[in-house]
Amino acid sequence: MARPREEMLTISQVIEEIGVPKATFYRWRACKKGPKSIKLPNGAVRIRRSELDRWLTSLEEAA
Repeated sequence: MARPREEMLTISQVIEEIGVPKATFYRWRACKKGPKSIKLPNGAVRIRRSELDRWLTSLEEAA
């Protein structure tokens, strides 16, 4: 049986979900403090749902 594909989120979807300004998210990316992302051959950036969840959990543990 085939495994369901993992959800791949756009940066806009991530920003909307976590409720931060776009500039903040891009600053986190530049400082390597945001969730790991994937740059596709067409230049688009995606973030796996599991990576976003892992990253948010790591922030909870640090709080």
